[in-house]
Amino acid sequence: MIESIRSIARTYFRPEMNPAHDWFHVQRVERNADELLRDYPHVDATRIRLSVLLHDIGRAKEDRGDIEDHAEWGATESARILDEHGASEETIDAVTHCIRAHRYSTHIAPKTTEAKIVSDADNLDALGAIGIARCFTYGGERGLSIHNPSLPPEEDASTAGTTQFNHLYNKILDLPNRMYTDAGKELAEERSEFVRRFTQRFKKETTGRSTESH
Repeated sequence: MIESIRSIARTYFRPEMNPAHDWFHVQRVERNADELLRDYPHVDATRIRLSVLLHDIGRAKEDRGDIEDHAEWGATESARILDEHGASEETIDAVTHCIRAHRYSTHIAPKTTEAKIVSDADNLDALGAIGIARCFTYGGERGLSIHNPSLPPEEDASTAGTTQFNHLYNKILDLPNRMYTDAGKELAEERSEFVRRFTQRFKKETTGRSTESH
């Protein structure tokens, strides 16, 4: 079933999609999930893989403004797809919960180990070098400012950050606090440290102190 679902899920992603949530993102999340699964050998790996493959199938529709919540739409669409492929009711319920709970902004807490792993695997892709690249790619497509020197992160009251630099502070560096698995927390701390070093260098360059004195 997994390869059939993989082929179907792939059709929901178009080449013109923002790279932050394209099919390569799904592949990275799948690798993250595989790494986290090493600590949970008794968890249903099939349900996790199905959830990962389907978790962002509604993203393109949300980006176009056709729907408000890609996670909710994706869960409903995934239930239909899985039902057509003979998945059990238990598997459909498990997968749709994983999809609904993966989204950062909906504040739906994952209730199962499977959902916790999927959420952590998805959040890990928003951290580290990939996370920085995704942040500025996503903001650039929407015409958002990279940085506003008159609005430092500590004075930015917006939830996600008005600029992309502030987004790194307000959302991305908060992701380790949203990890649910021990392995996820460990990987998140490592990747967030890379983001912290980047923000420190960024501050130096934007304040004219990027060159060390000799």
